Amino acid sequence: MYIATPDRSRDEDEWRSFLTSQGFGHLVACGRGRAVPVVVPTQFVLDGDSLLLHLARPNPIWAAIDEQPAVVMSVAGDWAYIPSSWKAIPGEDPARGIPTTYYGAVQVEADAEVIDGAEEVAAVLRRQLRTLQPEVEVIDPLDHGPKLHAIRGLRLHPRTVRAKFKYGGNVDGPHRLAVADRLADRNGPGDRPARTHLLRRHTGANPPAEPTAARATGGQLHTRFRSP
Repeated sequence: MYIATPDRSRDEDEWRSFLTSQGFGHLVACGRGRAVPVVVPTQFVLDGDSLLLHLARPNPIWAAIDEQPAVVMSVAGDWAYIPSSWKAIPGEDPARGIPTTYYGAVQVEADAEVIDGAEEVAAVLRRQLRTLQPEVEVIDPLDHGPKLHAIRGLRLHPRTVRAKFKYGGNVDGPHRLAVADRLADRNGPGDRPARTHLLRRHTGANPPAEPTAARATGGQLHTRFRSP
């Protein structure tokens, strides 16, 4: 993923908050010798310094993970299309504006640990339920008995994180605020979260310095996954 300097994640809290708020992504496993990788849409939760999820036992991704445990969890969201005319402020020709799309994206490169066994899989489900529906009372997953054999758990141990927040950081304040006003007026799907990201990042217009646990390669930000 190409990450221009203005779009770099400002700190670990930013991309961890994004992962938590989205909670859904595409798990990609390339395996070995395959023409294309296996790509699985799935929900997940953050559990300390790892990502936790479960999938159906017949899922084809298990074979790819057996071949090679290196995977990528790709998460993108909070996107909004920005028409060309929105890029113009008073005194500028709207016809000369350049359209774009605002979005956030985080890609977690990780080692996949397969979780089998009824108690271990039940522990994965307990953790997910506590996060996803803490207010709902449910029976313990172990009480589902043989049904637990239909799924397996996965714990992803991250190696690196690439995070991108493309919300107008390449233009000056007046142009960013003009887009923010138009997002508020349109108020379509994705507009409100995109505007929130834009205004949050507007408070620090200049791109951040590289964190000590990161390195830039080809415009990409590589950050170790670590606890705050």
